[in-house]
Amino acid sequence: MALLCGALVLSGCQTLGEDVYESSVKPSDTPQTAEKAGASDPRTRIGANEHPRILATYGGEFSDAKTERLVARIVGALTLVSENPQQAYRITVLNSPAVNAFALPGGFLYVTRGLLALANDASEVAAVLSHEMAHVTANHGLERQRREREVELAGQVAEELFSNSLTGRQVIARGKLSLAAFSRNQELQADVIGVRMLGEAGYDPYAAARFLDSMNANQRFASVEPGMDASLDFLASHPNAPQRVELAKSHARAFGPEGVGDRGRDYYLDGIDGLLFGDSPNEGYVRGTEFLHPVLGVRFSVPSGFRIDNNADAVLATGPGELAIRFDGVTDNGRQSLTAYMASGWVTGLDESSIQETRVNGLPAATARASADRWDFDITVIRLKDRIYRFLTAAPRGSAELAATASAVRAGFRQMSANEIKALEPLRIRIVTVAPGDTLGSLAGRMQGVERKVELFRLLNAIAPGEVLVPGQRVKIVTDR
Repeated sequence: MALLCGALVLSGCQTLGEDVYESSVKPSDTPQTAEKAGASDPRTRIGANEHPRILATYGGEFSDAKTERLVARIVGALTLVSENPQQAYRITVLNSPAVNAFALPGGFLYVTRGLLALANDASEVAAVLSHEMAHVTANHGLERQRREREVELAGQVAEELFSNSLTGRQVIARGKLSLAAFSRNQELQADVIGVRMLGEAGYDPYAAARFLDSMNANQRFASVEPGMDASLDFLASHPNAPQRVELAKSHARAFGPEGVGDRGRDYYLDGIDGLLFGDSPNEGYVRGTEFLHPVLGVRFSVPSGFRIDNNADAVLATGPGELAIRFDGVTDNGRQSLTAYMASGWVTGLDESSIQETRVNGLPAATARASADRWDFDITVIRLKDRIYRFLTAAPRGSAELAATASAVRAGFRQMSANEIKALEPLRIRIVTVAPGDTLGSLAGRMQGVERKVELFRLLNAIAPGEVLVPGQRVKIVTDR
């Protein structure tokens, strides 16, 4: 999703009749875009050059009209109070479950659908975006790029002068520390500007501190998820500390006590009702001990007690006794025999005498064994159409569980039927109203396709320990319905 938001100047506003509107107001044949607005600005070229890399890292754009309107409404309100109202912004919602937002020079703003799912009102998203807009208006991107070049040059000079001696390494280390301190100063400056923008736009200025708490809670929740890539989350790139929350509150007090400003909760919850949650169809879905990929049309299951994590390059599953399973696929252009493929060098420590042809649920396959260090491996490759799917099951050397586990995984792999693919739905955020008798446990129990339901329900709804749900309150759940 990419939208352009600029400052609006309203003067001589009048009501137009329907006939006048239809005859005099038409879509432009040459609409303004962020790229056009800043075509002569080197900052825009920097952002435009980096844009494809951002899309590739975060799963591309998330295209959804309701989400686009919601984000545009928030950014439009912030643009009116920006320190540079002439700055155009290109806002992209990224198709990633990670919780992140960032900005590039030239007005390129990014927010993930994962962050939108975590937020509980418009003011919290506005707090994040105003912070990122502050980076743009303060030219932090250009300053940081210049400082990075200076530190890199200083490091090269130090290496040449001191021949990588202790003195040279100290010079390089000091340079990197100064860059880190510079970045923290940028973040604190963006916090000040962002809270001011929040208050002046009429949003709850305390939302910045509130959402920092939510992001901290999300980081703690993700820290015990073995497959979560924390490097893609907001707090990995935005230095955080408890005092930063207090600083945000102190800046907010300039607008009054807590309770001032609009949170925009109802229209925000309406806007994210139905928002895609977790994995997208192109990545496949984890449902308990099953992995299902509707685009590739394959599914498999792992034994009870295993946990599946869907990563960008492979599906990983871990179980008791240090057992582990890796699943991925490669394009099969050569159509070589599966026994020849198995022996083609991609497996370290392969016992070629163990290679055997077989079939898995009617599909051509081959199996083999391998060993490396203290591990034994069972390898299975399965051909389906133009792809070879690969299972690597690992166990500590001499484990009696390896053969049975690998056999169970093989047996669980099969091609999905057209009806199965049609019936498979992604997980989405749904907004429900607390009814009399509903409890945290009963509402969390309505969630589908997720683990640690009570913890996730608390996280998504920012429910503090001891907080009681109130009938009529609107909350988020995750379900495939």
